[in-house]
Amino acid sequence: MKWPILLDEIETIDSYKRFGKVTRVIGLMIESKGPESSIGDVCYIHVGSGRKKQRIAAEVVGFREQHVLLMPFSTIQDISPGCIVEATGKPFEIKVGMNLIGKVLDSLGRPLDGSVLPKGLRSISIEREPPNPLLRPPIHEPVEVGIRLIDSLLTVGKGQRVGIFAGSGVGKSTLLGMIARNTNADLNVIALIGERGREVREFIERDLGPEGLARSIVVVATSDQPALMRIKGAYTATAIAEYFRDKGMNVMLMMDSVTRVAMAQREVGLAIGEPPTTKGYTPSVFAILPKLLERTGTNECGTITAFYTVLVDGDDMNEPIADTVRGILDGHFVLERSLANRGQYPAINVLKSISRVMNYIITPEHKTAAERFRHLLSVYINSEDLINIGGYKRGSSKEIDEAIRYYPKLLSFLKQDTHEKFTREESIDALLHLVHSG
Repeated sequence: MKWPILLDEIETIDSYKRFGKVTRVIGLMIESKGPESSIGDVCYIHVGSGRKKQRIAAEVVGFREQHVLLMPFSTIQDISPGCIVEATGKPFEIKVGMNLIGKVLDSLGRPLDGSVLPKGLRSISIEREPPNPLLRPPIHEPVEVGIRLIDSLLTVGKGQRVGIFAGSGVGKSTLLGMIARNTNADLNVIALIGERGREVREFIERDLGPEGLARSIVVVATSDQPALMRIKGAYTATAIAEYFRDKGMNVMLMMDSVTRVAMAQREVGLAIGEPPTTKGYTPSVFAILPKLLERTGTNECGTITAFYTVLVDGDDMNEPIADTVRGILDGHFVLERSLANRGQYPAINVLKSISRVMNYIITPEHKTAAERFRHLLSVYINSEDLINIGGYKRGSSKEIDEAIRYYPKLLSFLKQDTHEKFTREESIDALLHLVHSG
């Protein structure tokens, strides 16, 4: 019975190999005459001769007249006109499975320490469509992140996607490390895109720690790597998270940073001739962001709760990438340099931050307490200058008097040491006790 099926499969196999030749190299782009291929296909460029012969992987990113435009996964210094280009006829795939947990990988899914991939993995494509909107279950359950401020005032739901907006050096990586160590999610998938090489090991050993790494998969694409590798790092991490979500797990995906993914896509877009638009970003940047960010969230099997850091130039929260990402995600946390300079960590500005699903996943009592906290903090902040210069006279406003009395407690509540951990219940109890205290 099996023979007819096998014969049918043999007849569908394409036994031809397709080749082309490199015609020129312009900047980051390799142009070749042939081979027959499609956008996203992986090709191999054969360079060198004899013992030095090797092949460089590249991806088809566009076409110009009758020529194929390729972008390599590695450096292009050995490529010259006439090099043979071999088509594989299929897009890039990675290997994934439970044995990857605890590993640090590069953008192509290979162990960064040079070791061999463990056995028992299966191949998956890193390019997938987002789940059907009608098949996405609503977010109805909170996820614990172990940070008092977030669990009580900016509650995150399982399957929610949140942006962490901040300038450089305000504590984004430290915050992600705290979430990775403290969360009650089944697995962390952490993508470090465009990071300094020095910071990778520091993040893994200091911010994440052995406890966090034991339940995480880390994907690394440093700033010195080609633009395509930085883009692939984001797609690889997302595909790994999707694989475990389809296994029914509650996954925590953390990407630092989505801004550097956008910058890498801008490099690719400009190289293939796209016109620059808003602040030099090409149209493809604003096309890939929704496709990438919408892949996370809930589906009928499990959830991916995602945190994306957004590096804002000059602390401008309205620059193009920040504005686009904020419109796609389900909430945003704003980290402010002024709070960090005052020693408030995590430096989240509660009044400028929002969780769009919080009101649907918390109790009425919790909601009332959070609103009262925000009101007290807002009243004090709005009157702070007047209070500091001695222009406010006690008794002039009952609201301001109350805010002044509560402010030291509010400030203490917002601060948390890097290695402190609070359960969600402890955070909510502390909030209720604070707002109901005299």
